Amino acid sequence: MRKFVIFTPVLFALAACGGSEQNEAPAPEAETVTEAVEAAPAATAEISGEKSFAKCTACHKVEKGAPNGVGPNLHGIVGKAIASAEGFAYSTAMKAKGGNWDEATLDAYLENPRKVVPGTKMAFAGINNAEERKALIAWLKEQK
Repeated sequence: MRKFVIFTPVLFALAACGGSEQNEAPAPEAETVTEAVEAAPAATAEISGEKSFAKCTACHKVEKGAPNGVGPNLHGIVGKAIASAEGFAYSTAMKAKGGNWDEATLDAYLENPRKVVPGTKMAFAGINNAEERKALIAWLKEQK
């Protein structure tokens, strides 16, 4: 008998949830999702390469003449030969990579360093957001 007394109010509450009024009005969640989708382009427009570089500052510097840290100084990196920062001890894999840090190479490397240079010492996992990588590369290009 106690089970019936406990479950009866719950059943009535659940039965009240199935009213037809809910189908007529849009769900508040739908409006929230639409607003979020419309706001998304504005959010990507605000991506700053300089702010994105904050993720890199634990290992890299970008100021002209600054010493290498855990990673090489990235001043003037765009267009520079790969593994060419003076006085930095690059991994064998990075030295063997060859080529230049053009925008396409930087984009691929920043997305997934270990995929582009298997055996790299860089511990950073990468930046998944293409717009963020683009903004970061544009900012690095300005650092000459």
